[in-house]
Amino acid sequence: MKITICPSEVSFDQTAAWRIIAQMLSKPNAVIGLSTGQTTINMHRIVSDIFRQYPFDVSGITLFNVDELTNLPRSYAGSCYTMILNQLAGPLGIPEENFIMPPTMSADFEAEARLFEQRLSERGNADLQMLGIGSNGHIGINQPGTPFESETWVSPMDPDFEARVRRETQVPPDTVLGGLTRGIKNIMHTRKLILIAKGAHKAAIVRQAVRGPVTTDIPASVIQLHPNCEVLLDAEAASRL
Repeated sequence: MKITICPSEVSFDQTAAWRIIAQMLSKPNAVIGLSTGQTTINMHRIVSDIFRQYPFDVSGITLFNVDELTNLPRSYAGSCYTMILNQLAGPLGIPEENFIMPPTMSADFEAEARLFEQRLSERGNADLQMLGIGSNGHIGINQPGTPFESETWVSPMDPDFEARVRRETQVPPDTVLGGLTRGIKNIMHTRKLILIAKGAHKAAIVRQAVRGPVTTDIPASVIQLHPNCEVLLDAEAASRL
């Protein structure tokens, strides 16, 4: 496991953006997994800005997100589909057939999970996964306690996150919310993982994930077992290492 510490948030965003671009340039038909949230907004913007200034061929690039919210409309601004479409897939002009995402609404999410993995498998599986880490150590939406052998499934949301989504969407209280997420086993089969974190609020969980025991209590700790993993941090997120 390689640890890269950037001196500032700006340099972190730039470095992370270039990791994505480097994968696209080195493999014109790369399959790239992304993550959404505050950590990734600026890096995605930088990728789009560089592409606009110095266009390169992305016609063979496949993008997907590691997870997607369930039982909410895709038009919701917080859906992973909408965020990745607006931040990256749209600005880069990624062909629709190369933007692989499960639906947010379905009568059979188990079937959708299988189809999601099948579509990635047909393209040779993921070359790169940019992987955020939650404050409780979750990766994707695999919450603490998720078995490491888990495969793509619908997981409960973190309670605080779910409360925020319900406030924003006014979804009826009897609607069950969750997230279709790649399982930990699927994530670990990615050829290269880059765990990304910035900000002092992530310092404690980064230390547990990187220096602590490998345990399902901290799902992100499993990355210690990956043969090709980089942990990319800004100085604040790395402050407890």
